[in-house]
Amino acid sequence: MNEKTTHFGFQEVPEAEKAGRVQGVFSSVATKYDIMNDAMSLGIHRLWKDAMMDWLAPRPGQKLLDVAGGTGDISFRFLKRAGSGHATVLDLTEPMLVAGRQRAEATAMTDALDWVVGDAMSLPFADNTFDTYTISFGIRNVTRPEVALTEAYRVLRPGGRLMVLEFSQIPTPALQWAYDRYSFNLIPAMGQMIAGDRDSYQYLVESIRKFPDQETFLNMLRTTGFANAKYRNLTMGIACLHSGWKV
Repeated sequence: MNEKTTHFGFQEVPEAEKAGRVQGVFSSVATKYDIMNDAMSLGIHRLWKDAMMDWLAPRPGQKLLDVAGGTGDISFRFLKRAGSGHATVLDLTEPMLVAGRQRAEATAMTDALDWVVGDAMSLPFADNTFDTYTISFGIRNVTRPEVALTEAYRVLRPGGRLMVLEFSQIPTPALQWAYDRYSFNLIPAMGQMIAGDRDSYQYLVESIRKFPDQETFLNMLRTTGFANAKYRNLTMGIACLHSGWKV
């Protein structure tokens, strides 16, 4: 029987290997992850995350599960917007969570935060637990995104909301060509200069190109069962927000 394979950037690897490889990437870049996000996007990732919060409109007392939550960027924003509530940051890579716990925001919000090492495809939570599920720049690194979406649906309460922020495809070919030149030529070089790790950022650039386009991913949400599923392009489609509800 042939072993199932999946993509790790532009490489084909056995499915069983991908999670370990992704863990290696993020363990390597954890301490420089936030600095690199600012450098790669010229700070625009902060505007994308604010746009996510604008659409999400957190309310007081809500419970958030932030999957692939890394250093806590989304959870901090959520709790500040909500005013009160609780956020659980789940990530496959413990060094990312360690880096998050060391941030000043984490100290100020310690009672409202949990940090959990876990897998998006097998969440260690009961059914119908959370009001909101977010995953930002993480789902393209999951071995089987459709399984992660099924798990998201399971742990959300009826009336709960999923929101995915991910790099996507620019619908204008000329702009996509220019963006590709920037991504493949500059981002790995930045990774080497800032994080001392060219290979991890080469993978991250390649993984963006392997992720489904906006309409394909929207159909994945609908197939999973999410209602009123929609998306909004950000910065011409460099990034995209997908939203869906469990009804």
